[in-house]
Parts: sequence; C-alpha cells; structure tokens
Amino acid sequence: MTELSKYRNIGIFAHVDAGKTTTTERILKLTGQIHKTGEVHDGESTTDFMEQEAERGITIQSAAVTCFWNEHRLNVIDTPGHVDFTVEVYRSLKVLDGGIGVFCGSGGVEPQSETNWRYANDSKVARIIFVNKLDRMGADFYRVVKQTETVLGANPLIMVLPIGIEDEFVGVVDLLTRKAWIWDDSGEPENYEITDVPADMVDKVEEYRELLLDTALEQDDDLLEAYMEGDEPSIEDIKRCIRAGTRTMDFFPTYCGSAFKNKGVQNILNAVVDYLPCPTDVDPQPLTDEEGEPNGEFAIVSTEETFKALAFKITDDRFGALTFVRIYSGTLKKGDTIMNAATGKTERIGRMCEMQADERKELSSAQAGDIIAIVGMKTNVQTGHTLCDPKNPVVLEAMVFPNPVISISVTPKDKGSTEKMGVAIGKMVAEDPTFKVETDIDSGETILSGMGELHLDIKVDILKRTYGVELIVGEPQVAYRETITQAVEDSYTHKKQSGGSGQFGKIDYNIKPGEPGTGFVFKSTVTGGNVPKEFFPAIEKGFKGMMDNGVLAGFPVLDVEIELTDGGFHAVDSSAVAFELAARGAFRQSIPKAGAQLLEPIMAVDVFTPDDHVGDVIGDLSRRRGMIAGQEAGVTGVRIKADVPLSEMFGYIGSLRTMTSGRGQFSMEFKNYMPCPASVAEGVIEKVKEEKEAARKK
Repeated sequence: MTELSKYRNIGIFAHVDAGKTTTTERILKLTGQIHKTGEVHDGESTTDFMEQEAERGITIQSAAVTCFWNEHRLNVIDTPGHVDFTVEVYRSLKVLDGGIGVFCGSGGVEPQSETNWRYANDSKVARIIFVNKLDRMGADFYRVVKQTETVLGANPLIMVLPIGIEDEFVGVVDLLTRKAWIWDDSGEPENYEITDVPADMVDKVEEYRELLLDTALEQDDDLLEAYMEGDEPSIEDIKRCIRAGTRTMDFFPTYCGSAFKNKGVQNILNAVVDYLPCPTDVDPQPLTDEEGEPNGEFAIVSTEETFKALAFKITDDRFGALTFVRIYSGTLKKGDTIMNAATGKTERIGRMCEMQADERKELSSAQAGDIIAIVGMKTNVQTGHTLCDPKNPVVLEAMVFPNPVISISVTPKDKGSTEKMGVAIGKMVAEDPTFKVETDIDSGETILSGMGELHLDIKVDILKRTYGVELIVGEPQVAYRETITQAVEDSYTHKKQSGGSGQFGKIDYNIKPGEPGTGFVFKSTVTGGNVPKEFFPAIEKGFKGMMDNGVLAGFPVLDVEIELTDGGFHAVDSSAVAFELAARGAFRQSIPKAGAQLLEPIMAVDVFTPDDHVGDVIGDLSRRRGMIAGQEAGVTGVRIKADVPLSEMFGYIGSLRTMTSGRGQFSMEFKNYMPCPASVAEGVIEKVKEEKEAARKK
C-alpha cells in the first residue's frame, strides 16, 4: 500500500498544439518510464496510440500513464485539446486532484484553453501553469502570463523567469532559490547545471521574488507579519504557503520552458510534488440519492472506508473491454465482489491493471487514490456509474454531458457491414457519452450525432478502419428544436365509446412559453376535484411524451410551461390512459395556436487570423449570419469572437484556410438556441417534408 500523501492524480490539458502530449512524453522520459521519446509530429508518442491520433498529430482520447518522481507516484492523464473531444477533458477532470494547464509561448491563451480552464474551475481542480514553446518565434512569457489574468481571470504566481527568448532560450531562474537552471543543446533533459543568476537579471529576479512572497505569505498571517518586519521566511515555510494557496485556487504557480527541447520539465515535476494536492487534500466527492440530489454524505478518501469508485471511461482495445475507475475509498482485490449502483447488479473482479497508455501491468490489489482499469466487466457499466461494496450501496455524484448538435446519416454498403456496424456502434456509444445513435423511423437510416464535424469524421474513420465497416455517409444535419411564442388558454375532451366501458377525460389548461433552459414545466391549479389528483401524473406524462415531436417538422420542443386549470371526469369511463390520451390530443391541438417557432443551434465561434485577413474573415462570418461579439489583437494575429448558426458553419475550415493562406485556425462550441429567420425555417420544414415523403415512397 502506498501512503496517500505520496499520490498525485493529475491531468494535462490545453488548446490544440500547445504541447500537452510532448510534455507528457518528457515527463515519462524523465521519470524513467520510457527510454526514447516519441514525437507527436512523427506519430510516435506514447499516449497517442490510436491510428487516427498518430496520423493527425492530435489527441482524441485521454490516456492514462503512471510514473514516479521524488518517491511520489504520479498518475498522469493526457487529454485532447480539440473542442469536439471536450468530453474527454471533462470526465478526466472529474476524477483528478490537480492539473497542469499548458499554454503556447507564442499562441498564448487560445479558445480551447478557455473552455478547459472553465471546466477545471467548475470541477475545482487545483492547477499549475506551464508556458511552453518559449523557443518559438514570437514567444513572450510575460505576455502569456498577462493573458491568463485578463482572459482566464486567473491569478498566476510566477515561480521562474526565462533566461533568453526564442532561439536564445537556454533555461530558467528559480525565484525561490535564486538559482539559474541552464540546459545545454544536447536535447537531453538531464544535461543541465545550476548556477548563479545572470548578472543582467538580478534586479528583475528580486522584483519578481518580492511579488511571489507578498502573494504566497498571505496564506499565513504570522509569517506575513514577520516578513513585513524584515524576517525572511524559510523555503519550507514559503512552499507550505504556496501549497495552501494552490489547493484553494487563490493562485496558480506559473512555470515556463520548452518541452520539445527538454528545458524546464524538471521544475514542473518538482512543482507537481510540492504544490499540487494529494487525494486526501481535496474536498471529498459528494454522495447522492437515487434522484441524483446530494444527501449530505461524502466519499472520504481513505483505505479504511468501504469501497467506493467512479467509472469515468469505457474503452475497447486489443485486449478487450476496459473500465477506467478512480477509487475514492477502500481497497479492491482480485476476486472481490462489487456492485454497480446504477443497475443494482454485482460482479466478481477477475483482472485489473495499471495502464501505461495502451500497455498494461496486471495488479492484484488497488486502493483509495488509485486510477486503474478493470478488464471485461459484465454489469453494463457506463461512464459515470458508481461501483461500490454490495453491503454498503452508495451513489457518487454523476457526470453531466452536453447534448450533440450535429448529425449525419450512414448506410452500410453491404450485408456484412450491417451486422458489424451494430456491434461496433454499441461499443462506441458505451465509450463516448456525447456520441448518440438512432434509427430514422421514416427512412430506416442510421443517424450518428456528435459534437462537431471532426468528432463524427473520426467516428466514421474508426468504423471503417477498426471495425471494417464500409459506409455511405450522408450530408451533415443540424439538430434544430421547436418552441412556442404565445400563451394559449384551451380545452380538450377525449371521448371514446365502443361498447362496454369507454374512455373519457376533459382538461382545461394554459400553455405558455417557458423561460429559456427550463425545458418542460407542468403544474396544476385545479381546485375542487373536477379532475381527481390521481390522474395528474398521467396528464403530465401525456404532455411530456409529446415534447419529443414538434408540430412544425417533428423536432423536439423546448421550454414550454403547461398549467392544468380545470376539467371533467366520468365515474366509470375515466382512467389514467384516457387522461394521458387527452393530454396528447391537447398538445397537438394547442401548439400550432401558440405560435410554434423553429429554433437553431448557435455556436460560439473563435477565429484566429493573421492581421492582413481580418476584413475577409469578418465579412465571411457576417455572410454566414454571424454576429461579431468582439476582436482582440495579439502579437501574431487577431482573435475574432462571433455567434454563428451551426447550419452556416459546415466546411468552414476549408474556407478559412483559403482566405488566410492556411494560417487561420478556429474552434467553436455550442452556445444556445435562437429563433430561426422565417426564410431559413421555411426551407428546413420543406426539406423535412420532402425527406419524409421520399422515405414513405421507399
């Protein structure tokens, strides 16, 4: 058993291309886990082991590795930077205790860094900041630090200063010890020397060291008072204060270097050990009741407690099905029986292992604080399910995932592919909660839904290459929604007589637009017993069941408030079924009267463009019905923020590259739903009718 204070469960996250995977590779090399570093641009890095990752040079799924530094055990998760795969970041943050936010020294705080930083804030994960790529043209440590303040609203605590910039970047000055770490040009991380501060930096080092102490010592009033009176605190005391402030996210210790050139990574590892929290330092995970409401109890991180763990990732690799689990309490041994709290089923643990990216090391036991993978679980475990001791069932706070905004239709090319596709898609849906699959009832086509074009592109690629399913892929479809714009007072009677007892249910009700984001709200103000209380749930069920199918084009309906005001019933003929059917009929009757309206998904788009193409990019976004929300000049170009309908953004990357000679980049994420202009809505409704007609004729 390892002492819990020696554990660090950390994630590495940032924007695409800031150098997360390269940083992970260097950490593995320094800690002796690998002997030759693999480069992302050669498709050989340890954690990017999927074919699609190696080819595209991006991380698609988070990978877990374990290593040791200064007698501490580090469980490191390398996460994707691309916005289409933020679910990987989100679910990793859920089970981590600390993180390293990596920023590019020249690109600075980029769009996806903001999203990931926000997720980490929501998950209350303590972080250190690593400004990477200081050897790059246009790199500026101080500018990026300023951006973390202005763009992220963070409070960076500068721990080191860079020596030289761009081509002349050779190392860093550690402000605590007033020592310079200088690496040679051999590219070997171990080849460095610790010397005195360069003469031209002495004043700057003193200035920044004073700022560091002023901020850190606010964590301890006695030390701060003594410091004000001229007593220099010990390095141990300063470190203790930095650790306390990092844990509460009062500030974020900030480092710099070049992971690719092997400069500055030791300082990061030392900071992980010195300042990031161990599993017992962080607030314990709340436990909930079956409805998902907190019950005031917590999963205390201790090996003495009963077993509690969260399944945060399901994956299927060449060895079989793996369930990645973070153990919060207790211990788990081979042969133990555990329960899946979501399904109530129990199962005996056969094999479990420690993951080294796609390699694995068999384990016979694991304990609180560990991140492990269990092989071949049978109880239909899904992401976010709680695993626990059958004698002490508990539910850990679940994960909430965003809904997909884009879909494509796929049809297998031949009969062999049809059978393979069913099995493959079942596995892929279990692995990725933001990937949804349904069958179009009218056309019989399979509809895949996801977070963006790249997300679905990768899924189709995996189906083809990993599972050998040949597909015909349709055009991307937008996930439209419907709502109402006016309040309506109405009445509906459901009456059916066919010999014997009939069906009767009468309801009087008000339907009105709800507040954005409230979904479906039902309440009853019936007084006197004209509609007996036992029928209220059936009426609510009837109305709610119709929300999935709007009257304009069959899209789900958002934000409707229904109030039951009165009605009538028959002593013999009224039943729950009769009132449910009355509610369904009422919905069909009243929604068209309530000014039904089509809504379209709006994306928050963040575009980076060189200065000389700003006009073209803004003009193009405006033509796509985009509302420009702001622009911000940087050293190497301009960032433009805009809100643009998703339907106008298909194939945007191609247009942007053409406009900016290949130098533009963009990311987008779902923001909200907004009313569709009448001309666009007419086109969408017409298209849906045509598709239904074509499917009917088939």
